[in-house]
Amino acid sequence: MSIIGARSLVKALTDLDVEVTFGLPGTHTLPVWEALAGSGIRVIGVRHERAAAHAADGYARVTGALGVALVTTGPGAVNTLSALGEAQASASPVLVVATDVPSTLRTPGMVRGSLHEVGDQRALFEPLTKAAFTVAHPDEIVSVVRYAAETALRPQSGPVYVGIPADFLGEPVLDGLEPDGVSTSSLEQHPPLASEDVDRARGMLMAAQRPLIWVGGGALRSGAGEAIGILAERLAAPIVTTFAARGIVPPDHPCLASNPVHAPEVGALWDEADVVLAIGTDFDGAMTQNWCMPQPPTLIAINVDAEDAAKNYPPDLLLLGDARQVVEELSLGILPKPGLDELTRRLDDIEVQVRRRVRKEEPHAAEFLSALKETLPEGSVLISDMCVAGYWIGGFYRVSGPRQLVCPTGWGMAGFGFPASLGVGAAGAVRAVCVTGDGGFLTGCGELATAIQQELPITVVIVNDRGYGMLRHDQTNSGFGHYGVDLATPDFVGLAKSFGVYADRVDGFGRAFRRLLREFSRSDEPNVLVVNAELRPPLTIPSRWYRRESLTW
Repeated sequence: MSIIGARSLVKALTDLDVEVTFGLPGTHTLPVWEALAGSGIRVIGVRHERAAAHAADGYARVTGALGVALVTTGPGAVNTLSALGEAQASASPVLVVATDVPSTLRTPGMVRGSLHEVGDQRALFEPLTKAAFTVAHPDEIVSVVRYAAETALRPQSGPVYVGIPADFLGEPVLDGLEPDGVSTSSLEQHPPLASEDVDRARGMLMAAQRPLIWVGGGALRSGAGEAIGILAERLAAPIVTTFAARGIVPPDHPCLASNPVHAPEVGALWDEADVVLAIGTDFDGAMTQNWCMPQPPTLIAINVDAEDAAKNYPPDLLLLGDARQVVEELSLGILPKPGLDELTRRLDDIEVQVRRRVRKEEPHAAEFLSALKETLPEGSVLISDMCVAGYWIGGFYRVSGPRQLVCPTGWGMAGFGFPASLGVGAAGAVRAVCVTGDGGFLTGCGELATAIQQELPITVVIVNDRGYGMLRHDQTNSGFGHYGVDLATPDFVGLAKSFGVYADRVDGFGRAFRRLLREFSRSDEPNVLVVNAELRPPLTIPSRWYRRESLTW
């Protein structure tokens, strides 16, 4: 018994428990869309392929499951590349399945001019993905897709590309054919931790006078939050999180330094530490102020990738393995150390100092953050874009729990927020609240049609400063005039309503903003709230890094 290749692709996705896919049909992918009909997999049809990849990314981040984008040959596939750069930088498990030129029309080493033809489509994806595959025979579709999905999900997770020649979708393949490729059981596994290494790390931490726990996105993806919280309390060690790990422990945890390390008071915790335990992080430039933080006297790293753990701050000891499992093992035998109450008081003082300064020097930002925290419904997911308001959220918003904040922490791509929120909204009974700037929103505003057609529970907050506010600040800071950064913006309320999306506008972040945000974020339908306001960027941006400029904020 045989089925055609398109149905084998859908069968592979079904066997992988894929519940939602994002994509845009093309002449080469029509058999896939026909096969998806009635499959039980929900198909979110977007208006641009970049949005499909961003939506798959947002879905993956909020669920921890595989995000899948289905796109067509050539320009359709290429349109996903910029979004995959962000997914790669943030280790997001995204699978892009694209058709390629029919194998019957290919001549090796030659571009003949077939519709949508690219000389080497897979090669375009290799620099921006964890792995890239091209199916060589129709019978390989199931095995390649399965292996690609496993590769994307395997720590360290990341985006993976699969190209399928379009003619394979109509070719017969054997139904139930066993995969020919590498099975899950043969995927690389980390060797068991050496007990002497665990004992050594435990001894270093117990002997430390001023330990610090630095937590990255890998720890959040492994579900290590509870274990980290317990270890921190036993060691009386402050917890500093990267943008990707926000929400990994509750905001009221006694060891959490809730503000970013870019605040000098928080940065001092790093400077004073005699032992740093780094969990699931690569110490990227954005978090370390381009590596201006000094190498700690002793650094212990927990990571699934030895190269990733050592590329920026070489560890004195590396514990290779899953963050949650290693932290749990490390905690065994560690008895509570004194100093927890003293640490909590200091962290409370740091919180007061930083928040007081924000209220004094950036009152509009303080008002904005307070409004978000006091009005958004419990369990909602906040998605930020690369914009001034997004920088404030990424650094200073108090996230209630893991996977409740989605932001472009890696590549720093403007226009990420709104299309990523499509994936969050499609993830289930959760309200997605996207905060974006007018410039970023306009790169993908056509996805309002997707939001309303798919009835996605999304609130879009557009902070309209009529330009690229971040770049405007950088020009002013550099002594330049404003050139290319002031934008003509549409009537966003009228634009949204033209798609059938309810919208309203307010000036500033006062009582009217709070009232409407509370109302909008509790609706069952998509909506848009436009806020006419201008914010000054926070100290998490390069031009305000205190280490680089040797200035206090």
